[in-house]
Amino acid sequence: MSFNQFNLDSRLNTAIKRAGFYKPTPIQTSAIPIALAGHDLIGTAQTGTGKTAAFVLPILHKLLNNPGKRTRALIITPTRELAEQIHQTIGIFSSGTNIRSVAIYGGVGAAPQIEALHRGVEIIVACPGRLLDHIQNKHAKLGTVEVLVLDEADRMLDMGFLPDIKRILRHVPKKRQTMLYSATFPKEIEQLASHTLYKPKRVAIGLVRPAYTVDHTLFPVPQHLKSRLLIKLLDQTETKSILIFTRTKHRAQNLAKKIKRTKYKVTSLHGDRTQGQRRAALNGFKQGRYQIMVATDIAARGLDIDGISHVINYDMPGTADAYIHRIGRTGRAQRTGEAFTFVTPDDQALVQKIEKIMKQKLPKKTLSDFDYVVPKPKNQQRTQNRRPRPSSSRRYNR
Repeated sequence: MSFNQFNLDSRLNTAIKRAGFYKPTPIQTSAIPIALAGHDLIGTAQTGTGKTAAFVLPILHKLLNNPGKRTRALIITPTRELAEQIHQTIGIFSSGTNIRSVAIYGGVGAAPQIEALHRGVEIIVACPGRLLDHIQNKHAKLGTVEVLVLDEADRMLDMGFLPDIKRILRHVPKKRQTMLYSATFPKEIEQLASHTLYKPKRVAIGLVRPAYTVDHTLFPVPQHLKSRLLIKLLDQTETKSILIFTRTKHRAQNLAKKIKRTKYKVTSLHGDRTQGQRRAALNGFKQGRYQIMVATDIAARGLDIDGISHVINYDMPGTADAYIHRIGRTGRAQRTGEAFTFVTPDDQALVQKIEKIMKQKLPKKTLSDFDYVVPKPKNQQRTQNRRPRPSSSRRYNR
């Protein structure tokens, strides 16, 4: 199948070809015709499957075929990185048209956003907190919205945004088209869907298992030897583009500092970095100036970075679902990728859950030239292995 078969506006087909897209992904093949027909839609798809284009292209087609200079589409998303990437995708596909969009999120000055809203935009891509600020201050008016997209709905639930979303919905017309995308559907998201969508069509692609293009390997290691093992593993791996996940921002900072002492070029992405620093880190990693990016789970969803060859779980995530989303950063768009996960005895229960989802035992590997019995330093705090309380991510996206 080709994009031409969707009968999209000719300007969109031109932009699609210019961007180098030729064959739609399964989620695009299934979801685009439903969205073009005006139906409400619930989409279940893993990250890296092309779901952003699955809702952006129908929105642009609708706007181009019935022009109007007002805010007609609202896309709500959990993180500023994802908001910016969706905004960029809109820019790519709307090239050569007069459609305007704005990305609304916190951590940056509000003035440019306010100016764009006052000039007028057809599409708003927003994180919930900052959007509510603009609504309350009368800068954002949503009374003419015709299409609403709730992207990464389960992630927004995890981050505590559900009350904000419900407040935003009061400002959006009840008569509209709504598309909700979520990788998982806990009862709160099912309830949100039942109250927000009208007779939705469902599309499910790659429901819960990580992408089949990713090879998974477990590396058993004592907690205090993780850093040593990581450097040893990096020395034996093609370090062109590696994303490393830690459990906390403190560990991300410290690990990035340790890696910097070696030959590798590294950056980090976590909640303590300013928006400018985060943007510089992402751009540098995308463009290859950095071989390695150390990140917390703030980067686990929505990052659209092609060519990541390896994801390394330096720390296991809190849930099997989070593992799937981390791994979704590699093996994208039919490319192959590798996922290395450091595991301690405390991680065994979660490993079993992941293996149940995968319907297979994950292979374990040790390095023959690594000393796994080096004793733990006496002065190392015993609290090192304790899992910290999960902190709210809301303030990073206001």
